Amino acid sequence: MNDIDYQQIIKWVIIVIAAGFLGQFGKSFATYLIERARKKKAHAASEELEGAGSPPREPLPKAMSETTETEGKAEKKARKALVKLRKKEKD
Repeated sequence: MNDIDYQQIIKWVIIVIAAGFLGQFGKSFATYLIERARKKKAHAASEELEGAGSPPREPLPKAMSETTETEGKAEKKARKALVKLRKKEKD
């Protein structure tokens, strides 16, 4: 009954602890990489929306520029809402 090999037990305990450490580290690293990819994708999408705007316009008379300004604000809000919606869909 005294044939318990303590060296074998210690070896297996160390192996299990090392495997747990590597598994947790790998999980954390994978989570980091996924978040980084999501941020990069979201940044690219926002740049795409900003770049999709119309070319610079010529100055308009004051009465027309107010109307255009409110339309521009509405368009900007719509883009922002679209980015938020896409972000929610990804999560």
